[in-house]
Amino acid sequence: MNSILIAIISLGAIGLVAAVILYVASKRFAVNEDPRIARVAEVLPQANCGGCGYPGCSGFAAACVKAGSLDGKLCPVGGQPTMDKVAAILGLEPVAAEPEVAVVRCNGTCENRPRLTQYDGVRSCAVAHATYGGETGCTFGCLGCGDCVQACQFGALRMNPETGLPEVDEERCTACGACVKACPRNIIEIRPKGRNNRRVYIRCVNKDKGAVARKACAAACIGCGKCVKTCPFEAITLKDNLAYIDPAKCKACRKCELECPQGTIVAVNFPPRKAKPQAEAEA
Repeated sequence: MNSILIAIISLGAIGLVAAVILYVASKRFAVNEDPRIARVAEVLPQANCGGCGYPGCSGFAAACVKAGSLDGKLCPVGGQPTMDKVAAILGLEPVAAEPEVAVVRCNGTCENRPRLTQYDGVRSCAVAHATYGGETGCTFGCLGCGDCVQACQFGALRMNPETGLPEVDEERCTACGACVKACPRNIIEIRPKGRNNRRVYIRCVNKDKGAVARKACAAACIGCGKCVKTCPFEAITLKDNLAYIDPAKCKACRKCELECPQGTIVAVNFPPRKAKPQAEAEA
């Protein structure tokens, strides 16, 4: 009995000493968190999508509090209304952010880019990209397995069964960038929505030379450079046989769209062009 009593007392003493040590350590090394971080986190949507560039909503809240400024910070899911709430909590001036949206930079539809082989493996773009070049002659375009659709938490993407390409629902898209990370071919880009929700961009990422690119896809950029020459704002550059439109410089004049012989440049949400008079068209 004495040995049992001694063991109990010994364990109790050890537990008491350990408790005292832990208490002292917790006080000694305690990290006081700014209470505003929790308040900011409460108004965030808690999507934890990473679109803000920080590890979750709590990480974004901490960054906003510590920075002392909201310049360059945006919650893509909550948008400007959420950032206005964050600014009010922190007593800062809200910074207006330009709305953005995901765009699919591939026009390799089933019609433009005929299938040469049939993939009979795991339906995953990541797996297909790592194991073979794809079902078509274009090794740059969409693989069509829908990894981007699965990555989107907001139901803003769907695969079009007729074209075999993903389509973005602009009303649901939050520009969080999850689809960009999921695409192994880097065909999805986050771009500004543009004035009146209108934008012009090049729907191709093929870097092959003109003849090779056109053989693989009828709508591929052939690197002719006509769009570069016709742009009055120097918004288009040509690199590695591929043209690119800088959204910061583009004024949406659409001159490049008319000049492109491949129809690779697309203008979104613009009204239809007015038909030219018959006499002028014949001239």
